[in-house]
Amino acid sequence: MTAFLIILSLFGVLLIGIPIAFALGGMGAVLIILDGLNPIIVTQALYSSVDSFILLAVPLFLLMSNILLKGGVGRDLFAAVQSWVGHWPGGLAVATVISCAIFAAISGSSIATAATIATVAIPEMTSRGYQRPFVLGLLAAGGTLGILIPPSVPLIVYGVLTEQSIVSLFLAGVAPGLLLAALFIGFSMLYAAYTKAFDPLPKASWNERKQASIRALPSVGLALIIFIGLYGGVFTPTEAAGVGFVLAIIITALMLRTLTWKLFGEAVIGSMRTTVTIFLIVAGAKIFAKAITLYRIPHEISGLIIDNFDQVGSFIFVVCIALLILGFFLESLSMLLIVVPVLFPALLSMGIDPIWFGIVFMLMIEIALITPPVGLNLFVIQAVGKASLGEVTKGVLPFLAIMLLTVYLIYLFPQIVLFIPFG
Repeated sequence: MTAFLIILSLFGVLLIGIPIAFALGGMGAVLIILDGLNPIIVTQALYSSVDSFILLAVPLFLLMSNILLKGGVGRDLFAAVQSWVGHWPGGLAVATVISCAIFAAISGSSIATAATIATVAIPEMTSRGYQRPFVLGLLAAGGTLGILIPPSVPLIVYGVLTEQSIVSLFLAGVAPGLLLAALFIGFSMLYAAYTKAFDPLPKASWNERKQASIRALPSVGLALIIFIGLYGGVFTPTEAAGVGFVLAIIITALMLRTLTWKLFGEAVIGSMRTTVTIFLIVAGAKIFAKAITLYRIPHEISGLIIDNFDQVGSFIFVVCIALLILGFFLESLSMLLIVVPVLFPALLSMGIDPIWFGIVFMLMIEIALITPPVGLNLFVIQAVGKASLGEVTKGVLPFLAIMLLTVYLIYLFPQIVLFIPFG
């Protein structure tokens, strides 16, 4: 009963419009004080929440992402991919998904991926006769690859919360990310073959492909350096973020010469704002997690789940349904920070691999990014495409089905996530 009242009170506080960071932190502080404990526990939890070397990767990856965004890397990337696959059936849609996947491997941000590729792809695709809802839905869904294909800011936060290896989580996200991208591509080609309502692009010459590829090569090289460096143990995730930040400046300022001091300043300010928001939410969640642990709420819920769901399949099904519903009301990071501390003890009790579950959780977070009324990617694409929310929502429906199918495939074949040998 106590657990139910606390969770109900939290959602009540959120519904009246209090920001998630202050709702979590305030609720946690009140619970600690009501329990008669020393309020210094609150300040200790606040300090420990951001006293993490791993979390330093968050602002650095955000800086790298914003510098690449301001430096116009998305245009070069899309042009290069388009030169190779643009003449295929649905070639522009295929180019869009591939560009999203590559930029996701560079930026680690869903919003940055959606905004960067959408700026280039929306006018290109609509001018070729693709229906706007399909274009908007494809870009909203394609952008979600930014939090599954490494590097991924939410995966870093999940790893910190659950004390799992960030490198293992990054590597576990590769195959599911590629699988999801492949399913998006397959659907796009079927859609193009069925509708035929677009003008195909002429096949690019080898010289055009060469020119476009050379300009995009540094960005692809950056993604490879980060991935190989992490997998090879050359540097930690935080060091990888630092290397990526420096290389992003070199690529945009010295090689492409597209980054000005003004754009650099905008990238820094944008990254700072996002970092402060994330760290405030993490701090609030840490206080709340400390409070509910003292009240033994995770253990109560864990026991309730184990008593009622003795099969892993039924447990995962209920969790996915709950996350699907929460995604209508909470943004992705809030879902992660509220749900994981509560569910993690039950997860371990049932013998579910935390790495595997982390990827399932990321897929459900991706779905939350494109479900109204708070799906952030919907708003990004709505703004870039100057569209109505209804138009974007209509376009994402088939991609939502594809993402749910991917969750089911990962449940049936867990080695999709776990086949990479972890160090």
